[in-house]
Amino acid sequence: MNLLTIFFIGVGLSMDAFAVGVSCGVIRSKIFLNYSLKIAFSFGFFQFFMVFLGSIIGYNLLNIIKNYDHWVAFLILVFIGLKMIYESFKGENKTINPDNFKTLIFLSIATSIDAFAVGISLSLLKIEIFSPSIIIGITTFVLSFASVYLGCLFGKIFKKGAEILGGLILISIGIKILLEHIL
Repeated sequence: MNLLTIFFIGVGLSMDAFAVGVSCGVIRSKIFLNYSLKIAFSFGFFQFFMVFLGSIIGYNLLNIIKNYDHWVAFLILVFIGLKMIYESFKGENKTINPDNFKTLIFLSIATSIDAFAVGISLSLLKIEIFSPSIIIGITTFVLSFASVYLGCLFGKIFKKGAEILGGLILISIGIKILLEHIL
C-alpha cells in the first residue's frame, strides 16, 4: 500500500475528528495554542492507537466488535451533542468542555472507532502496520488542529447559534455512524 493511499485513508478517518474539532472551537471566543494542541494530540493519538490496536487484534474479533461499535460512537456523540444544545438554551458559557479530561477522551474514542475497523482491515493485507498508523495519526492531528481554529472563527461569526450548530454536528456524526453500520 503506497503512502498516498494511506494518507487518503487518514483524511477519510479524520473527518469525524475534524467536525468535532470545529464543535470544540465554536464554543471559544479565543483559541489558545495549548487548547488546540491538546485536542489535536488526543484525536491524533487515538486514531493512531485504534488503527494499531485493530490491526493487532485482527480479523478474528471483527464479528464480535462490528455488532456494537457504531452504537457506542452514536450514543457518546448524541449525548454530548444534546448536552451542548441544552446548555446553549440554558445560557451556560461553556457546553462541551474538552478541557475536561473525561470529555476529551470520550470524544477521542467516539471519533476513532472507525479507525479500529480500518486497522482490522489493514491486518488482512498483511502489511507492516506501524507506519500507516503513524501517518493516519499525524493526518488527524493536523486536520484536528486546524478544525479548532475554524470552529472558533465560525463561533465568532454566528455567536450563540454556533453552540447549537456544534451540538447538531455531533448528533449528525453519531447518526451517520449508526446509519452506515445499520444500512
